[in-house]
Amino acid sequence: MKHIYLNLKRFDVPAELGGVNRGTSMAAWGAGIVSQTQQGLKRYDADEVEFVQYYPEAHLLRAIEAREAQSPVRVGCQGVYRTDVAAGGNFGALTTNRPAAAMTAMGCTDVLIGHCEERNDKAGILQEAGVTDPAAINRLLNQEIRCATARGMKVLYCIGEKSEEQADWENVLGTQLDIGLDGVDKSRVVIAYEPIWSIGPGKTPADKPYITKIARFVKARTGGLDVVYGGGLKQDNAAMLASIDEIDGGLIALTRFSGEIGFYPDEYLDIIRRYLGK
Repeated sequence: MKHIYLNLKRFDVPAELGGVNRGTSMAAWGAGIVSQTQQGLKRYDADEVEFVQYYPEAHLLRAIEAREAQSPVRVGCQGVYRTDVAAGGNFGALTTNRPAAAMTAMGCTDVLIGHCEERNDKAGILQEAGVTDPAAINRLLNQEIRCATARGMKVLYCIGEKSEEQADWENVLGTQLDIGLDGVDKSRVVIAYEPIWSIGPGKTPADKPYITKIARFVKARTGGLDVVYGGGLKQDNAAMLASIDEIDGGLIALTRFSGEIGFYPDEYLDIIRRYLGK
């Protein structure tokens, strides 16, 4: 089974406010992406590949409503909170947070956890609080994964090393996996590898031998979990990633990186065609 994920981050913000959304109203944005992609994805065998799209919370309901009968698109959220609503416990006192119960009630089947942007946010908060334990972030993410899987959600768990951690990559990634997946139903988890040191303008992308090495390590460490490339599945690396037997898919975000940068549904479908070879 191949897995193609789409992280739409906050690509909904209009260009006039500094974002990359050109011409689509905020109200129609999420539903529009589902509507413009689901027909093109129906050509693929659902037993061979799955498609998940992660939306900001404001767009979830309309994105879910836009799914047609037998739509190949699964709709997911960008994270859940580390505690959940429970009968006889927390009845919903979770201002500003996304409990897994609320996400499943909205119709989300999937969740993205541990993305490098989430890790950076948690690291900043912990630093302000004077916490220096590097494992603290992984413990928080573990709580999120447990909440999500307890509600039956499927989790894409992101791991990755920074440039200053490259020399110690095996320990860094191993710790993220060991702590993050502790006590978790791993049948509901796929791992996304983000080589953080290689992501961004002017940086050298991770090459095939390096990605292969990491994917083999992750599979060995986790007992064979599926691994996707989380550093950006793009038009220019789709064929290379498809040639790595140990990689089971990829995470797409931006589709255009020059000119009017942004996410474009037709380019998203083209990336998938290039990766799947059909």
